[in-house]
Order: sequence, then structure tokens, then C-alpha cells
Amino acid sequence: MPSVIPFSELPKIRSTRDNRDRVDLITADLFGTTDIKADHITYHPGDSAAAHYHVGSKHFFFVDSGTGVLHLDDRTYTLNAGDVALADDGEVHWFENSSDGDFSFYELWVPAPTETIWVVADDI
Repeated sequence: MPSVIPFSELPKIRSTRDNRDRVDLITADLFGTTDIKADHITYHPGDSAAAHYHVGSKHFFFVDSGTGVLHLDDRTYTLNAGDVALADDGEVHWFENSSDGDFSFYELWVPAPTETIWVVADDI
């Protein structure tokens, strides 16, 4: 496994649901570990994710820019740059960006989830 991966070689994933951008940072394919998984995601104005939850991991969010909304089970939180949030194992969550600017965060799963469950099966 490599010790350093240049940013230009990290997997970049474009959402099929909206215009979100994601860069995989730590995955089993990249570094051979399932102890942690990480990526960086950017929600552009109007972007939103589908409601889902993860099995077997805690899911941390470290907001680095903008303002967005985290839906966590039956609660709603407005997150801003510098905020940290947690979706525990099995908690349904999703994000939306209703602001005029980008909203981005680093997300870490500890350990990497064994499965992601979409609340509405065809809304991914």
C-alpha cells in the first residue's frame, strides 16, 4: 500500500442525484484498512442527499466551509464552518444545502461501515 497518494490520483465521485462532489481520502482500496474511512464532500446550492444510515460505524462530520442542514433521525441542525457532528451507528441522516454558497465537510467513519442502508431504496 502507498504511503502518499497525490490529490490528483484520489478517487473523485460525482453524485448521480445532484451536483455534489466527493473525494475519497481513506478507503480499504487506497490504504488497505477498514479501521477508518474518510472523504471530503461539497454540497453546492440546492444539493441534498437521500436519507440513509450506516451499519457498524460512527459517522463524524467536520464542517470546513459554508452553512448546511443536517437531518439526524427526527432532529434538524444548522451546521457552520468549524462545527463537528456525529451520526451514531444506525441513525438515519442526510444533508441539504439551501444557502447561496457551497457547504463542505470532511466525513469519517470509525470503523468503515459494513453496509449503507437507503431509507427509500431507489433514492440514492
